[in-house]
Amino acid sequence: MNIVNKLTARHLRKNKRRTLITIIGVIISVAMIMAVSTLGVSFLDLMKRQTIADTGEWHVQYKNITKEQLGAIAKDESTDKLVIANDRGYSLIQGSENRTKPYIFIKEFNKQGYKQFPVELSKGRLPKAANEVVISEELLKDAKLDYNLGDKLTVEIGQRILEGAEAPFGQNDPLQQLEDGTKETLQIEETNSFTIVGIMKRPVWEQTWSPGYTVINYIDSTLLTEKDRFDAIVVVDKVNGSLYSKVNKIKKENDIDKVVYNEELLRYYGVTDNDSLRLTLFSLAGIIMVVIIVGSVALIYNAFAISVSERARHLGMLSSVGATKKQKRNSVFFEGFLIGLISIPIGVIAGVGGIAATFWFINKYLHGALGESGEKLAVIVTPLSLLIACLISILTIFISTYLPARKASKISAIDAIRQTQDIKLSGKTVKTSKLVRKLFGIEAEIGLKNVKRNKKRYKVTVFSLVISIVLYLSVSFFTNSISKSAELSQDGVNFDISVSSNDMSPLDLEPFTHLKNVTETSIQTRIQINAAIPEDALPDLLVEKIKEEDLQIEDGKYEYYVNLYGLDDSSFRTYAETVGTDLKSFTDSEQPTAIMVDKTSYQDFDSGKFIETKAILHAKPGDKIELVLKNYETMEHVALPELKIGALTDEVPMGVTPAGLGGLNIIVPQKTMDELINGNAEVKEMVEHYLYLNSSDPIATQKEIEDTTSSNVYVYNVFKQKQNEQQLIMFLSVFTFGFIALISLISIANIFNTISTSISLRKREFAMLKSVGLTPKGFNKMIYYESIFYGVKALLYGLPISGVVMFLMYWSLQNTFEYGFILPWMNILFVIVAIFIIVSSAMLYSIQKIKKENIIDGLIQENI
Repeated sequence: MNIVNKLTARHLRKNKRRTLITIIGVIISVAMIMAVSTLGVSFLDLMKRQTIADTGEWHVQYKNITKEQLGAIAKDESTDKLVIANDRGYSLIQGSENRTKPYIFIKEFNKQGYKQFPVELSKGRLPKAANEVVISEELLKDAKLDYNLGDKLTVEIGQRILEGAEAPFGQNDPLQQLEDGTKETLQIEETNSFTIVGIMKRPVWEQTWSPGYTVINYIDSTLLTEKDRFDAIVVVDKVNGSLYSKVNKIKKENDIDKVVYNEELLRYYGVTDNDSLRLTLFSLAGIIMVVIIVGSVALIYNAFAISVSERARHLGMLSSVGATKKQKRNSVFFEGFLIGLISIPIGVIAGVGGIAATFWFINKYLHGALGESGEKLAVIVTPLSLLIACLISILTIFISTYLPARKASKISAIDAIRQTQDIKLSGKTVKTSKLVRKLFGIEAEIGLKNVKRNKKRYKVTVFSLVISIVLYLSVSFFTNSISKSAELSQDGVNFDISVSSNDMSPLDLEPFTHLKNVTETSIQTRIQINAAIPEDALPDLLVEKIKEEDLQIEDGKYEYYVNLYGLDDSSFRTYAETVGTDLKSFTDSEQPTAIMVDKTSYQDFDSGKFIETKAILHAKPGDKIELVLKNYETMEHVALPELKIGALTDEVPMGVTPAGLGGLNIIVPQKTMDELINGNAEVKEMVEHYLYLNSSDPIATQKEIEDTTSSNVYVYNVFKQKQNEQQLIMFLSVFTFGFIALISLISIANIFNTISTSISLRKREFAMLKSVGLTPKGFNKMIYYESIFYGVKALLYGLPISGVVMFLMYWSLQNTFEYGFILPWMNILFVIVAIFIIVSSAMLYSIQKIKKENIIDGLIQENI
């Protein structure tokens, strides 16, 4: 170690407070980078484990292949594990008491299939021969069948078909019944007997609405013939972007008709064949990482810049005894090296520790919200994430020390010893407007002159404030955008169970609302009708669609489809309160009045985008809509009473999904619905009745409903799908609040550090002002005005820059999601208020520390 580096190390030890502040600043920055990388990797790991637990571990499925094609797939170098699977078919259960699940569904796997798909045995063993099966516990409980290990199971196996349907139905299709009462039938293909060798828990991949209880059978690859058809399910050796090209090559070379990808699992590996989604993910990740790096550089740069300012006299003394520019520059780089050597390991540990504590809290207090499989968040630190965090931290420290190092190399001995390098005086430099003194007094003028006089310190403080504003608003907008995108990409499922029937009235559905575990309900009457909307009220996206598809506009109007919903009194009251409108304007109005959902969201399957737009333009409360019922057989229109718009909203009630482009959702009280359809037999025939409910135990509630209803009632349980949505929203909420809290704390610490150090370095200046007669009241007033000047200048720069960053994030999302750009006004208002509070608090805190100091001591103080 050379003499300059020894002096640098000694200086760091001597100025322990400044060194500690710098180290803490770097630790916070490194911890933030490490926490973000760990959070991302850990979340992806959770989603992988969750998906594997729910649907099995597989990447590609080759459908309906032959034995020869199977051989080619097995020999391919990219194939790591190979599962042979087959949906053998359904068998009707004789004497079953569960009307909504009348079948046994036989699923065949080879030995590898038992490992790749989650099968949890409760008794017995897995099948080893073609005549052995494992049955589900649910088959014994719900269907009330009495089977034991070793019993023979003789079944007639076939396919579910429905007149007019193109292909047989599978496990993801509920029981089929047309409006005219036509039901699905079972087309028998074979009869077979099996020995029951095991009993398993219901497989998690079996949906609650699946019509068959899963039974697993063994498929022996050695017994396959050239006539057999089955599926090959593959786990590839390396999951990367080349997967799709490799699979397409196998498909083409072996003349395979159909290939299915496990899109959900592949997405969490960062692999997708959707170019717009890939561009969106990388764009967002790039933008947020740049924001984090800029924030980190600003935080560390301020620490080193202040350190160099305080070391100015020390560096000047080195210069006076012969230190070269290179030695002085290297002195600052060496300081950065020492700080990094201490801070980076601690920062990495702190970042991982912070994420571990967060995950512990989530796993402990939100148990059960992480999915049916019980997977928990686990801290995953990969060598790559650790290396990236360390490299970004090293790069950040280097960038942060570069400018202070250049500044240090240029400090002359005389300027450094006199400490005049930060203050440049001229009449033009400190000139202020006479209006400032006239409006705010001499204290404001002195404060503004102080700001102009200490240009570099002033810029460092403003820069800190600007970075804090940009960080907070960018991260807030980022997390809000991700939540919005997640909302658009989901189906809008906000209920656990739906109950529907063509034969039951709302009164018949009402008893189900009082079941034991039911927590929230909504009874609805629905009818799909039409409304002619003027051409000038059509949104731009619909106008484009009309032109592309050459759709008809008659008499200057385009025909929308309208989903008209009638809600029971309690549900409509709750919905009106949510919308923020007066219930009486709908219940006491002489003319039928409705709430119109004026936004629509849908997925454009041509582009793959999730789009949100206005349903119709220029709509306002008080407008009228003419409704008609269209008979598509006769093409006749039945006019309905005119409907008045009482309120507009983008909120939908429980159970209502957003309408697509060219559609409207209109919500009315049930009484209004009855008035609209009263006396019209044709309209009454098309009315549908639904009950939507949430339950603390959806499976038990489903069973209660099924046990007390007839076969023409359909129960649709979507709690698992909803649970997955809640998991994503929960994680995004943790990310949002946790990351924003971290950013806010870092920003506040940064501002306090910068301002308190700046105030500390101005002791001599304040002492001089007091010596010429500035009173304590006038002094405080001056500080208040300085705070205002700092805050205003920071907002003038910070808000436009934040706007640009937010728009870039919005632009990156437009590759996959399309919705209007909306500034987060509440967050902006919060930032404006917070900036002035934080700056004022920091300055007052710093002033309190030097308030009682003697004027003489202040005049002779030295910053060493």
